[in-house]
Amino acid sequence: MDGSGGRAVALGVVVVVLALVGAACGGGAAPTGPGATPTGTSPTAVDLTGQRVEVVAVWGEDTGEGEKFKRVLDAFAQQTGAQVQYTPSGGVDLTTFIGTRIQGGNPPDVAMLPNPGLLRDFATQGVLKPIEDIAGDLVDQNFAPSWRELASHEGTLYGVYFKGANKSTVWYNKGIFEQAGVQPPSTWEDLLAAAQTISDSGLAAPFAIDGGTAWVLTDWFENVYIRTAGPGLYDQLARHEIPWTHDSVRTALETLAQVFGKPDWILGGPSGALQASFPSDALRIAGDQPEAAMYYEGDFLGGILASEAGAQLGQDVDFFDFPSIGGSGPAVVGGGDVAVLFTDNPAAQQLIRFLATPEAAEIWAALGGFSSPNRNVDPSVYPDDISRRSAVALAQAEVFRFDLSDLAPAAFGGTTGQGMFKGLQDFLRNPRDVEGTMQYLEEQAQQAYGS
Repeated sequence: MDGSGGRAVALGVVVVVLALVGAACGGGAAPTGPGATPTGTSPTAVDLTGQRVEVVAVWGEDTGEGEKFKRVLDAFAQQTGAQVQYTPSGGVDLTTFIGTRIQGGNPPDVAMLPNPGLLRDFATQGVLKPIEDIAGDLVDQNFAPSWRELASHEGTLYGVYFKGANKSTVWYNKGIFEQAGVQPPSTWEDLLAAAQTISDSGLAAPFAIDGGTAWVLTDWFENVYIRTAGPGLYDQLARHEIPWTHDSVRTALETLAQVFGKPDWILGGPSGALQASFPSDALRIAGDQPEAAMYYEGDFLGGILASEAGAQLGQDVDFFDFPSIGGSGPAVVGGGDVAVLFTDNPAAQQLIRFLATPEAAEIWAALGGFSSPNRNVDPSVYPDDISRRSAVALAQAEVFRFDLSDLAPAAFGGTTGQGMFKGLQDFLRNPRDVEGTMQYLEEQAQQAYGS
């Protein structure tokens, strides 16, 4: 996704980044003591010369994400004088990586956690530092209340969501849509009608689904469920306060079966889809001879289609928002990485505050491959219309919910061969068995949640 754009493009990016960093420096008087963070003070206005801060995240330094995140950290270092050490987890599970460091008495100062469950786990262990007095004002100023809730545990704020993902985007081949004479649908009924028209045209299969990668199926379910059940029941189901045999689950599965139950609509049929791993079938909506018209998955798919299938975003492929169901209002299901604090290091406190500013997010946003949940990020910094639209929908969403399978215990929401993964793969194989799917999911949930 980074590509090679020549010296002129590279220089242009540097100029943009430096301009954004400069903007981060303005305003506010310096704090009166080490680590002090008076409201309105820019963290990059604080002199941290000689102080060190270590940041841990999953993004490798040799990957596009790791390199771009380092640009954000470099900007903080350049403007404050702090020395920032970035430590990727190197493919090791982040819970294990950080847990080992804590047990050894050497926790990182700051870590980027990929879901609220890890934040809750570390907060419950008492190893996280509250950040209300450090960045609470910026969280309230720059983020929707749902992001504060996700970064809190038992009413205490522990983190700042820096990187987000909009997982309510449906990607489609523009050429197939034009040839079939269909428009991007805004309602579920229109989606079904468009799929039937594409199927009748013989141009391609309406949908590709990498069902062998089960989290793709959980994302399908979550987007249907929040639109048929609403955010309140979504929250209750995520906490297992209502059973998976609830009528709302039945309605969502029956709705989902309107797609999953049409073998001719799915590239390779259900059996073929269940043998496909992400992003193998996703790539088939692009290329010289596309085999499918639509693929549901998050905004990160755009970069994959561009880099691995050579798609021209906005010309060959585009996305539309996951459609409304039964008159449901706009809603975004997504994910994100939250910055948390493990030490009382003053430089680390200032870095947490910096990551809560739009200026910090704009550095990575200008480089591409990034959506910020910060609603005060200037949309114009995103390098193209595709990333701009998905990022704005994420940051401005009135109804946002984190990926339900990530909120659940891993044994239920994130383990191959059991829980939601197996239940929804079996459902794709036999979407008529709504009752059996519900019963299985409830049995698995009782075991995982201990209830």
